[in-house]
Order: sequence, then C-alpha cells, then structure tokens
Amino acid sequence: MPRELSDRDREILKKLAPECGDEICSGSGHAFLSILPPVANHFSTSEDDFAERIGRLTDDDLAYLVGLILDGRESLGCAPPEYIEIFLRRVAERLGNRPAEEIVMRYAEEGECELPGDGSSPPED
Repeated sequence: MPRELSDRDREILKKLAPECGDEICSGSGHAFLSILPPVANHFSTSEDDFAERIGRLTDDDLAYLVGLILDGRESLGCAPPEYIEIFLRRVAERLGNRPAEEIVMRYAEEGECELPGDGSSPPED
C-alpha cells in the first residue's frame, strides 16, 4: 500500500543510508514509499553492506519496522530475497523469533515477495 514517509521513516532511512540526498527512486522517478527496498536496491553495495546498515538500527527501530511490515505499510516486495533473509535474521537475533516468523507468515500468505528458503520459518545462521 503506497504511503508517504513519516519523519520517523526519514530518520531511519538516513540512519541506514546517510548518503541518501533525496527520497526519489532513480529508476522510477517516484518518491520512496518504503524504507528497506531503497536501502537494499539503491544504497547497499553488497549483502555484507546491507547487514552492516541494518546493524545500525536500535531495537526500537527494528520493532517499528516490524510493525510497519505487519500492518502492510512497509513493503519488502522488491527487496532481494537474500536481503530479506538478512533483515529477518537480525529481527530474530534482536527481537526474537516470533516477530521474524510473523513477517514470514504474512508474506507467505500474501505472496507479495519471494522469501528465502521454503518460506515456512525465518532463516537460520
């Protein structure tokens, strides 16, 4: 569901991608409607880089993003599955398996994005 980024969203986006000069997708020319896909697709240079960026988030930031994902305001639809796996792993490590499992279940039901593995549980190390 399209949305306009809030001040909190912009704060998290700047934490994840301080080099982000504006909130416009270079590919489409439209404003970013989510946080994680632009970080994965436009700013991260590798899986390791994305993991480092996600590591900058506080537990409160992660919980906020989980809430946005679960209520449909934050999309993972165009983020690469490997990057979703990194995010899910970090959520499981920091917030517990339950929030990560809820994200997996939501996306398995909706079919909005390709999840790593068989989609039945969060990824393990």
